[in-house]
Amino acid sequence: MSTAIRTGGARSAPAYREILARLFGARLADKIARPGATRLIIVIGVFILWEVGVTFFGDPLFVSPPSEVMEAFGGLVDDKAIVGAVTTTFWEVAVGFAMSVASGVLIGLAVGLNIFTRRSIFPVILLLYATPQVVFLPLVIMYFGIGSASKIAFGVSHGIFPIIVTVVAGVQNLSPVLLTSARSMGANRRQILRWVVFPHMVPSLFTGMRLGMTGVLLGVLLAELYVSSGGIGYYTRLYTDTFAPAKVFSLILVLATFAILLNELARRAEFHFNRWRG
Repeated sequence: MSTAIRTGGARSAPAYREILARLFGARLADKIARPGATRLIIVIGVFILWEVGVTFFGDPLFVSPPSEVMEAFGGLVDDKAIVGAVTTTFWEVAVGFAMSVASGVLIGLAVGLNIFTRRSIFPVILLLYATPQVVFLPLVIMYFGIGSASKIAFGVSHGIFPIIVTVVAGVQNLSPVLLTSARSMGANRRQILRWVVFPHMVPSLFTGMRLGMTGVLLGVLLAELYVSSGGIGYYTRLYTDTFAPAKVFSLILVLATFAILLNELARRAEFHFNRWRG
């Protein structure tokens, strides 16, 4: 089955290139058939369909074309209140993400490296991870108030569990032979963590970091939507209540750009720490 799938995937690329060659010529087809170019064409096509569809068939009270969204985005950039809200949200996300990574890695290593803690504590962590975190929002507000502390704490509650789970999974995949060899050569606990455990859990760790980053962003925005008088979440709710879809989409554009930048930083960091694999 896997061989057939791989063969089908290998044959699909030349077929795709052949179709493009018939439509646009061989030279242009070679440029379009590249993954980056195809991805760019899809994005441009979606924006064109969005612009045409909304302009002729959309309701201006609920959706706006990309041209109006970009115009509203320019207005938001000049609004000091919006710039301050964006800065506040980004700061809360950055602090929450840093706390999630630090706490998640420590807890994941403590649980994953010991059989007893993995069998006794890890099921509890999975239970908490499966529980919708929004049910804890009233408690977070009760304990931390309605300021930045509550939004950071709620972001951490969303971001820490993916990191813990992926760190535990990465540690479990570590071959016991490597640990035995390191101990036989006189390596202490710190050296084992630095030269054996950490390099082998890099892929799963950065997968958890990407999931955790998304979770922190979601948690901060949810807290801002319900209990905040500032931040992107507050203005998103405000513009939604006043039927200003162009401004809502412009704020979504800001959030999407921020998420893409964080994901790219995580990807580059993963490549840096994973170079030893070749």
